[in-house]
Amino acid sequence: MRAWSITEARVVDPASDRDEVVDLHIADGRIAALGPPPSGWQPEHILQATGLVACPGLIDLAARTREPGQARKANIASEARAAAAGGITTLICPPDTRPVTDTPSVVELIRNRSAAAGGARVLPLGALTRNLDGEQLSEMVALSEAGCPGLSDGGRPIADSLVLRRALEYAATFDLPVHLTPEEPILAQGLAHEGPLATRMGLPGIPVAAETAGLGRMLALAEEIGARVHFGRLSSRRGLELILAAQRNGQPVTADAAIHQLFLTEMDIYGYQSQAHVRPPLRSTDDRDALRRALAAGELPVLCSDHQPHDPDAKRCPFAESEPGISGLDSLLALVLRLADELNLPLTRALAPVTSGPARVLDLPGGRLTEGAPADICLFDPDEVWWFKASNMHSRGENSPFTGWEFTGRARYTIVDGLRVYDAHN
Repeated sequence: MRAWSITEARVVDPASDRDEVVDLHIADGRIAALGPPPSGWQPEHILQATGLVACPGLIDLAARTREPGQARKANIASEARAAAAGGITTLICPPDTRPVTDTPSVVELIRNRSAAAGGARVLPLGALTRNLDGEQLSEMVALSEAGCPGLSDGGRPIADSLVLRRALEYAATFDLPVHLTPEEPILAQGLAHEGPLATRMGLPGIPVAAETAGLGRMLALAEEIGARVHFGRLSSRRGLELILAAQRNGQPVTADAAIHQLFLTEMDIYGYQSQAHVRPPLRSTDDRDALRRALAAGELPVLCSDHQPHDPDAKRCPFAESEPGISGLDSLLALVLRLADELNLPLTRALAPVTSGPARVLDLPGGRLTEGAPADICLFDPDEVWWFKASNMHSRGENSPFTGWEFTGRARYTIVDGLRVYDAHN
């Protein structure tokens, strides 16, 4: 039995609403006890954690590792290690890889390379349709049995409503979670939030209706079928209102937002700042503030990084030619802690959307610090002040609009299945 202890840490567990200084005892990759050790406890070593916060390892519900298919940007090993350095213990990856994650062989490749990386675990979502072309259903059950915790359209909404309906029916038959992109593709053929700024900059706009029209169609189908649907990357107040209305009507739907949507607005692209080019686009101050209010009220249960690492050339070009996406693994924890400060949220509330919230969406065993749970733990220094710079990013993608920001709070140790996969001192 591999047994060891973490002593004098401030344990913050949103799932149990625990926030107290207490010892953690770990054996065989699981939490053996909190507080007094089990009878006859003989730890191999002790990590003294005075002044550190121990929380469940973060679960990132949308992160691309760029492997297989785009190794020039990043790979599983680099991003799994970067995630660990950011306190993230589980990465959920969309299926828009090359080749698409639509066969058990691709799932096996990803899982094997994740195991060899020695960082955060990487769990791929399976494709809803073959090659994500929206025409033929994938072998959903085979993908689930191969290790996919859910199925996804991979950011490519299924335009044919009949195909989408059949996909939801099939998934519902086997109680498989489905992740959909709330977007109407024809309306979303633009580059920036539709409004005066986009007009002045000469950029084609993407209206909020692109999100709400997509949501309306998908919610109608999901309601009729009773499927478990999660909508990824909400960006607007109106989209959030549709989700909340569906939940009040009893639909088993959930949603997340990329954390950058709670800090940035359309004004951050002013001057054609390609680092702020994302999809869905950064929207208005009203939309950003609505997402913040929802988070504070517990109505936005999941935040993700929407991590999309790029090589430098993908961003060092005119805005209209740049590729959308932010490298978000290095900043996720810091931004969550900043939200806690700015919104005056207790850590149990602030950390829930990146721990227990995403765990519930996919029925994952992690996201909690309770006896018998997997020993996936982030230990961070809540008082460390540091500057976010490209030079201290661990991801191979250095594309971030948060470069130059001052943050407070930084991961010191990250533990996955009871093994220390990141130590800031080494």
